Amino acid sequence: MFLKAGALSLALLLASRLLGLGRESALAAAFGTSGLADVAVLMLTLPDWVAGVLASGALAYVLVPAWAGQAAGQVHATERRVATRLVGAGVLLGVLLVLWRQPALHWLAAGLPPALRGAGAQALVWSAIALPAALLAAVWTTRLQHEQDFTGMYSANLVVNALLIGAIALTAAAPRQSAVGWLGGGLLVAMLARLAWLRWRARPAEPRRQAPAAAPALPRTSVWLWAALSAGLPLALPFAARSIASQGGAGALATFNYAWKLVELPLMLAIQVVATLALPAIARALAGPDLAAARAAVRSAFALAWALACGAAAALLVGAPAIAGLLFGWGRMEPAALARVAQWGTLGAWSLLPQALIAVTLAVLAARGRLKPAVLGYALALALLLLAGGSGWSDGAALMLLLDALFAIVAVVAVAAVGAQVRAWLPWRAMAISLGALLAVAVLTHSLASFAGAGVWPGLAAAAAAGLLVLAMTWWGSADLRTALAR
Repeated sequence: MFLKAGALSLALLLASRLLGLGRESALAAAFGTSGLADVAVLMLTLPDWVAGVLASGALAYVLVPAWAGQAAGQVHATERRVATRLVGAGVLLGVLLVLWRQPALHWLAAGLPPALRGAGAQALVWSAIALPAALLAAVWTTRLQHEQDFTGMYSANLVVNALLIGAIALTAAAPRQSAVGWLGGGLLVAMLARLAWLRWRARPAEPRRQAPAAAPALPRTSVWLWAALSAGLPLALPFAARSIASQGGAGALATFNYAWKLVELPLMLAIQVVATLALPAIARALAGPDLAAARAAVRSAFALAWALACGAAAALLVGAPAIAGLLFGWGRMEPAALARVAQWGTLGAWSLLPQALIAVTLAVLAARGRLKPAVLGYALALALLLLAGGSGWSDGAALMLLLDALFAIVAVVAVAAVGAQVRAWLPWRAMAISLGALLAVAVLTHSLASFAGAGVWPGLAAAAAAGLLVLAMTWWGSADLRTALAR
């Protein structure tokens, strides 16, 4: 299931995530943790965040299972229909964002000083212009996921990140007063280039001589709503926490953003890719009569996602200062800000464990059309986060710990929603071994951290050793992980 996706696809995924980190590193070098860094981070991340909240996950949860039983012509017709509606929605949202950019800026980056509010409003205009392209890219990416063209999916990220890095480099050399314009132009070029790449990768759905197939009826609005909420609310949690952290003053938004990137790298590179690759197989297995095949598919996904989460958490506990130094410790980044990035990232590392359970559980619930409990769990978590923000919780470290607890609540709700079968589907032995190894690393963190403090490369070596130790112990003691890696 996982390794059959192809070494090239996985290599491209790694390259795309590393380029994504390169984009964040370029931002840190160009702007540090200044107020202008807050503006740049907000502008470059908002279009894809909106697309992720409103469309990307919902499209995968709804269309991938639906397309599994449709002919190529029907898939193409449905794709056109959904794309038209989403682009229209993107235009409308963009107009509203332009009209209400000042209130939106207050909610998204409350800590911006008055001198930068004009630049922040201009940045939101550029983000609004890019919204339709981001939503259309979500549709075409889902099509490639259905066709299991993971090479095309991940290469699209290479295109957009490479162009954004180039735009950041040009902006760093431009006058400060024109920085937002340079970045905005680069954002639009990157979005359009990604669309061109995705369109080129799309395979012909039907011979041109045949009349286009009629689009099958789309799933009910309620299905789309619950899918969008289940996929969007997970993205809303860290985004809302970042906005709340921005109340701490200029640069707080960027600092929290860089710290969450330390957590997001293994989340997106390892845990989410397991769920992405497993979703089509889980959907097919659960749709068939073979219960043993369904059990094997889900257990493999849980075993691999949990082991990777524990390994990544161990690496961050040991090597966060070294990793932060490698990624962000150059250019205009100040040492005190870099230390905060490492500290906050270490605290957020514990959220990887519940997020691993959530990622696979959502795939199971999506295949069964039972996403409501997970949505309610996320809605509760978001409400608690906003309540904390309204009560004055703006410290980044406290917000990271709160995110750990909130993701744990959501994981409990989502796993319980699977039903009694979850007892047989969870690889208890593999999970216990991974967790035990992680806790052992946590106990030894002080001695390992002092070794990591000797320099960036010794710290990276210690982090890699800690992560590999967790994975090796799980592989040695659990047949479920060995099976997952062999599929």
